[in-house]
Amino acid sequence: MKAVEHFRTITEHKKLVGRYCFAVGLYKQGILHDLSKYSPTEFFVGAKYFQGDRSPNNAEREKKGYSSAWLHHKGRNKHHFEYWIDYGKGGEGTVLVGMKMPVRYVVEMFLDRIAACKIYQKEEYTDASPKIYYEKGIKYHIMHPESQALLEKLLNMLANDGEEKTLRYISHIIRQDKITRLKNTFRSFFAKK
Repeated sequence: MKAVEHFRTITEHKKLVGRYCFAVGLYKQGILHDLSKYSPTEFFVGAKYFQGDRSPNNAEREKKGYSSAWLHHKGRNKHHFEYWIDYGKGGEGTVLVGMKMPVRYVVEMFLDRIAACKIYQKEEYTDASPKIYYEKGIKYHIMHPESQALLEKLLNMLANDGEEKTLRYISHIIRQDKITRLKNTFRSFFAKK
């Protein structure tokens, strides 16, 4: 069991995502990001399967056929698109579909991908790394089309234009999203009267 190494890795990741979240105005998410990784359910599994160059959840999944830590994690962290999968009506019955994610969680998911790639790839990381990693698993994603389009736009922008320009753009869309949510709150408040 590699508890110290795992603790360092998840803490380094959490701090990096936190810095990114603060840079774009997502302060609460920056503080709360991935706290469930410190819970016994996730932490001890992570320490047991720790390898340092990839998620311990993958190693647990290979050994057991599933990852108990991942099942716990995705159900408690809204920045994972898997959190937003629910039943919807399909042509021939009930099917699993991706629900639309609030913009702030799509952004956190994007920032989480950057940080994970930087932590695991170290000096091999490039601004294209998160996009390449995303594209390897895209055929397995169940995501709302609008949420997926925003994530892909950010991944492409990062790969083509770099981190600084992408973070500036994100700050702009976060401000716009906050203004829209505030307007909607006022509209719904006054509509009830």
